[in-house]
Amino acid sequence: MTAYLVRRLLAFLLTLLLAALVIFVVLEVLPGDPAQMMLGTEARPDTLAALRAQMGLDRPAPERFLRWLGGLATGDMGTSLTYDVPVQELIGDRLAITLPLAVMALLTAVAVALPLGMLAAARQGRPADYAVMGFSQLGLAIPNFWFGIVLTLVFSVTLGWFASGGFPGWSAGVGAALKALLLPSLALALAEAAILARVVRSSILENWREDYVRTARAKGLSSAAVLRRHVLRNAAIPIVTILGLQFAFLVAGAIVVENVFYLPGLGRLLFQAVSQRDLIVVKDVVLLLTALVIAVNFLVDVLYALIDPRPKAGAA
Repeated sequence: MTAYLVRRLLAFLLTLLLAALVIFVVLEVLPGDPAQMMLGTEARPDTLAALRAQMGLDRPAPERFLRWLGGLATGDMGTSLTYDVPVQELIGDRLAITLPLAVMALLTAVAVALPLGMLAAARQGRPADYAVMGFSQLGLAIPNFWFGIVLTLVFSVTLGWFASGGFPGWSAGVGAALKALLLPSLALALAEAAILARVVRSSILENWREDYVRTARAKGLSSAAVLRRHVLRNAAIPIVTILGLQFAFLVAGAIVVENVFYLPGLGRLLFQAVSQRDLIVVKDVVLLLTALVIAVNFLVDVLYALIDPRPKAGAA
C-alpha cells in the first residue's frame, strides 16, 4: 500500500513539473515576444525594454523557469501587471468563490444522480428507467451556459427570487453568499448529474449480475441488503472516478458559467487576464487549474486503494 502511494505521489509531482514546463514554454519561449504581445505593436522600444526587465524576460529561459518554480514553492506568484497586486492574493480571493461553487454543484449532482441511477437500475426496462435515461440525454444535450440563462430568466427576471448576477461577498453572510451561488451551481450540475446517473445505473447493473450477488441472495439476504452491503461498495469504483473527474471539470471549466452570472471567480479571472494580456496571471492560473486536476486524479487513485484491495496487492 505504501509503495503504491509513493509511486502515485512521484507520478503526481512529475506530471505537475511537466505541466509547468509546457505552460512556460508556450507562454514565454515559443516564437513571439510576450512583452510585445501585452503592450501591442505600437509600443515604444523603451517601454518594451522596461516591461521585459520587469517580467525578467531579459534573463535566459532556464533561469526564468527555475525562478518561477522557486517563487511558486515559496508562495510568491509574482505581481499582476493589470491589478498591481500579488497574484496569490487575486487567486485566493477568486478561489473563495470558485471552490464553494464547484462543491455545491458536485453535491447537487450527487444528490440528484445517485437516487436516479439506483432507481433506473432497480426498474431496468420499465418506465422509470426510460424516464431517467431520458433525463440523462436531455441533461447532456443542454449547454450549461444556456441552462444558466434560462434559470436567470425564470427565477431572477420573472419571479424575482434571486439576483440576476454578481456576488455579495462572504462578509454579507453565508446565506446571502450561498444564495448567489445557487443558480450557477444548478447550471453546472445538470450535465454532471446526467453523466453520473448513467454511470451509477451501469455500475450497479454490472455488479448485480456477479456470482457473489447470487450467493448472497441464496443465503436469504434481501435485495436491499445485498445492494447496501455488497453491490454499492464494488459499484463505487467507477463512480469515484467520475466524481473526481467531474470535480476537476467543475473547478477548471466554470469559466463560461461564471461569466454568465458575473461571478468574480477563478474562471472569470482567467478570462479577464487573457483579455487584458496579463500573462503573469494567465501563467499562474493555468498552472493552478492544471495542478487541481492532477491532484484530484491523485486523490482518486488513493481512494481506489482504499475501496479496492487489488491495487494494494499489486503494490506490495
